[in-house]
Amino acid sequence: MLEITWNNGTVQRVIESAAIVAFLADAYPAAGLAPPLGLSPERADYLQMLHFGATWMDMMLWQVRIHEHVLPADQRDDRTIARYRRKFEQEAEPQVAERLARTPFICGDAFTAADCIVGHSVIWARGYGMCRDDVFKAYMGRLAQRPAFAVAFADAREFERQVPQDKVLVRRFTG
Repeated sequence: MLEITWNNGTVQRVIESAAIVAFLADAYPAAGLAPPLGLSPERADYLQMLHFGATWMDMMLWQVRIHEHVLPADQRDDRTIARYRRKFEQEAEPQVAERLARTPFICGDAFTAADCIVGHSVIWARGYGMCRDDVFKAYMGRLAQRPAFAVAFADAREFERQVPQDKVLVRRFTG
């Protein structure tokens, strides 16, 4: 969650990952994490990939996660797991792999905020046995060289796939 206090004192909370990433990239243009605002092929491609990662990729991975490790066993659906694993492997993974075979980052030669979103999804997919081709390993290697990556994923080894059934998360997600 991003909490913004505006000049007039009002507070706004932003909870969607893509919105947070896009807002921050645009708020700090000197960081070079997004093509300049305006109409350009680069900006259109960047927005396409940022939202592809945050919607299409994320949705499929959430369905796998929810049905494999969050829902109680009697509510899990093996068909949903198979469907979304297949969709990810046949639809999302090839699109990302094709781009990464041509360029070092998802939108070209430079790291952008879209790599924050797509890179996270690739990490997540790899945790579920997908995105195993060399092109993804090389991409992860490039992302891991970034100092912010080390900070962001410092506690990654503490992640537990199986959510304890007494956690609030289990009651919130019903598949």
